[in-house]
Amino acid sequence: MDALDRLAEPGVDLLRRVDALLAAGAPEGHRVWPLLRRMQVLPGEAVRHFLDLHPAPLAAAGQSTRRLVRGYDDACSALTDPVLWSGPAWSAYGQTRAALLRHLDEGPESLVGRLESTAGYADALADWVEGSRLALARALADVLRSAEAVAVVAATSVPGGAPAGREPTGPGGIEAAEIAARVLAVLCVAYDGAETLLRQWAPSLAESRWRPPAAEPARYDTPTRIGW
Repeated sequence: MDALDRLAEPGVDLLRRVDALLAAGAPEGHRVWPLLRRMQVLPGEAVRHFLDLHPAPLAAAGQSTRRLVRGYDDACSALTDPVLWSGPAWSAYGQTRAALLRHLDEGPESLVGRLESTAGYADALADWVEGSRLALARALADVLRSAEAVAVVAATSVPGGAPAGREPTGPGGIEAAEIAARVLAVLCVAYDGAETLLRQWAPSLAESRWRPPAAEPARYDTPTRIGW
């Protein structure tokens, strides 16, 4: 359990009240409007979805992916064992074997290279989730102890919650917009970070394409020798 988990219950309750007040709109020209248009979600719902993100499964995925590399290492070792034969068949086999070794483990575009990139991406996402959760926890801690929170709770502590037909500038309206702006600003930064990670890692996560060996004419004028 991290700081965000500990603040989840009171934070979600406060933001539920904020959402109820924002349902009537926000004050004209308030800085929350661009954030609402960009996120397309009220702060309470956004935070509830974010609470489901945890770094541990992503970190575990990175570790599991790295363990797969051992199997590719074993396959490469088998392919590099000495082959006691010669001739045209051996030459064709050698070309295919070299191409397969390149495909398995030679450079960042090989299968092993892609596995390592996938594991690195999982680690980067885990770090992003951990840092974003900490930033959101700090934002929630700030708004929970703010004067705006007191005003929002007072405005929604009536039977049925926020009064129907209230104006955006009515009791608690400006304070709800301010709390929403603080929370959504943190989430915007978090999602910007996720998009940046995807752009940075996308080239390294592309499909590893098979590169066939250069085709050479088959030869039948030389015998194949096995076990010299």
